[in-house]
Amino acid sequence: MAGPLGEIFRSSGEKPYFAGEFIAMVRQGFVILISIGLLCSGFSVFALQQDPKSTPASKKVKYDGRSKAARELEKSLYADDNELKTAKNYEALATELTEKNDYAKAEEYLKKALDIYLRLKHANAAPASRALAKVQELQHKIKPAISNYRSAGKLSTDTMLERANFNDANRLLNTDNPQLQTDYAQSNVEIFEKEGKKSEAADAYRQLGNSLFNQNNKSEAIESYKRALDKSDNTGDISAISKEISRAYVEDNNIAGAIQLSESLLAKAREEHNTALQIDQLQELARLYARHRQPDKTGELLEEAYLLAFKSGNTSRAKDCLLALTSYLKQHRKEAQAIQRYDNFLLQLDSLIRTDSSLVDASLFDITEGKIRDLEREKALQLALIDNKNTLNYFLILFVAAMAVLLAFIVRSLRAIKVKNKKIALQSLRREMNPHFIFNSLNSVNQYIAENNEVEANRYLTSYSGLMRNVMEHSNRDFVPLAVEAEQLKRYLDLEQLRFSDKFVYILEIDESLDPDTAMIPNMLIQPHLENAVWHGLRYKDTKGLLRVGFRNEGRHIVVEIEDDGIGLAKSRELKTAHQKAYQSRGITNTRERINLLNDIYHLHIRLEMEEITANGATGTRVVLQLPLMDKHEFNRKDHSGHR
Repeated sequence: MAGPLGEIFRSSGEKPYFAGEFIAMVRQGFVILISIGLLCSGFSVFALQQDPKSTPASKKVKYDGRSKAARELEKSLYADDNELKTAKNYEALATELTEKNDYAKAEEYLKKALDIYLRLKHANAAPASRALAKVQELQHKIKPAISNYRSAGKLSTDTMLERANFNDANRLLNTDNPQLQTDYAQSNVEIFEKEGKKSEAADAYRQLGNSLFNQNNKSEAIESYKRALDKSDNTGDISAISKEISRAYVEDNNIAGAIQLSESLLAKAREEHNTALQIDQLQELARLYARHRQPDKTGELLEEAYLLAFKSGNTSRAKDCLLALTSYLKQHRKEAQAIQRYDNFLLQLDSLIRTDSSLVDASLFDITEGKIRDLEREKALQLALIDNKNTLNYFLILFVAAMAVLLAFIVRSLRAIKVKNKKIALQSLRREMNPHFIFNSLNSVNQYIAENNEVEANRYLTSYSGLMRNVMEHSNRDFVPLAVEAEQLKRYLDLEQLRFSDKFVYILEIDESLDPDTAMIPNMLIQPHLENAVWHGLRYKDTKGLLRVGFRNEGRHIVVEIEDDGIGLAKSRELKTAHQKAYQSRGITNTRERINLLNDIYHLHIRLEMEEITANGATGTRVVLQLPLMDKHEFNRKDHSGHR
């Protein structure tokens, strides 16, 4: 006979009867029939599951009740995208499996729940890690249990529960030191009693009892076990704790105390109609009475346990009770009675299997568990596909971003090249003004020399060289301070006065609200208009003319007004030669092109207006330039950010 009860019977010293071989053959046949019956029941349950209409209502109710956690998990995996709900269903199923002592499967589902809690950073990670450590400890997986107790301690937000988890980790670390284990277990008892956690307190008392028993302190161990028993509600826990108490009593040579405890638990189980606990206590009492050398009482208890298990409709438990009973009958040379029990059991086996709800529930759970695994694989595949899709999306996003950056770089480079080309064009246009001015100036010098007027020639060359030096110093700049531009214009007009001393006078005025040293204006943009005023307006006048140049402040603009009282635009066109007309046309075109380039490069709004003065019989020309008012700092920002 297998199990502890068989060991007790074998320890009684009685030898097997000569009919033992026959009994062994009957037992083998019995096991084969049981296996065939279980297999058939599995197929029948599978058929019922495949065709819901053929499933008896009672079976549906039992499936819905006893396998609720598995069904809810199946639903959440199939229909829900709520990972938290799935994790809670994993945990609920693990709790159900733990109560059925299926610790391996409970561990598997707790690991899945814990993985989700950790990924979601949920508060349930701490209790899930503790529950996982407990089932690992029950399977004697000490190292992973220690690791998960520590993880639970680190994840706990409650200081007391954190301490309890580290107590359990240290308790397992000190298996060779029962006194330390007692201290840690006692600490947990105090924590859970204070927190009012009944189930946790029961476990702590049980651990305390184990450590006290290992210290050979039987009486205190029994007291701890009894307190654990008082706080336990689960039938499996009660049976396990009662066996530990019995062990302590037996080790303390107090079999009577163990029998008294089991009888009290049996009476309580009968009052509560707890069949499973009744069967456990009947078998435990049979074991104790066998040890107490009371074979008749042992036989009665085993007979009662077998009949109760058979009536309960639990095939597996009835088989175990039958094997214990027939082993007892064989040892006491009652083979005929043993064979009769086998025969009766085999005759009723088929009906027992058909009505065994535990087999139906187990088979249904196996089917549901298979579906759960299929759904997990399907969900894992979906997640893998989503991950691959996300990876592809990220790659595409990065590719598009890289292309956008590259395009921006290309556009920026092209713009920089375009701006640079425009600046070169602007410099080229600005320098176009110089050759004509230089040619005219040299003609004037030549005229002074021809007239033997060395004083005027020297004076003219001195002023001319100063102007040219000033122009050359700023020739590479698009903008110069108003003071620099005014100085260049003044020197230019002085030179023209030397050449046409009797033709005009000039006035150059700057608004007092303008700061000439900080206000920036385009370089040499005004000079061509002064040259036109002198050469095409004032020099043809019979009397001395007036050229007025004014710079005034109008809000965010500098308005430059150039006004002369020369012969006017219409009369000037009549007197010009074909060459002069071409040059003036090119000069005006050049100026307008420069204005367009300045507006484009620096995002300005420079405006040019030209009109003839005809009021009150007077003649002349007015040129108005509207320039943006920029100080040095604002110009630097535009220069470095507007056309980088």
